[in-house]
Amino acid sequence: MRIMTVCLGNICRSPAAEAVLARRLEEAGLTDVTVTSAGTADYHVGSQPHPVSREEGEGRGYTFTSVALQLAADHFDEVDLVVVMDASNEADVLALARTPQDAAKVVRLGAFASDADAAVRDVPDPWGMPREAYVRMYDQIEDAVDGLVRAIQDGTVEDVLAAQRALRG
Repeated sequence: MRIMTVCLGNICRSPAAEAVLARRLEEAGLTDVTVTSAGTADYHVGSQPHPVSREEGEGRGYTFTSVALQLAADHFDEVDLVVVMDASNEADVLALARTPQDAAKVVRLGAFASDADAAVRDVPDPWGMPREAYVRMYDQIEDAVDGLVRAIQDGTVEDVLAAQRALRG
């Protein structure tokens, strides 16, 4: 399985989710799953993750290997799952989807959270906010990533995607 995490600028939330997911997948022994990240905008292409996001993540034991990339329609050909951080990212990514098959790959990370229900919670963008916003972001990402890894392990990822597609209409 190939997963891409996506936020707006690809310097705060999506590289954090990429780093958390990469470590959790490794810990779970899921070596056949890869993860990358991208942003819907081109604001930070080529940049390292935001310093506060990186510091908080490294303090939690995560490593960062990617630089900011802008999502393009052809990325759908390279991944099996596009995990977005919020409803705005979801709308932007769905606008790039060329086919119903592309759109079917898109899901919000919050759909895998321990408190997920019909109203999926977004991962708020911490950019420009105090450090505490980054702490909350990581807490939320870690919880949802744990749910995503469990869904991969027990084969229920498609069930979560189907439920989210039904909510989108």
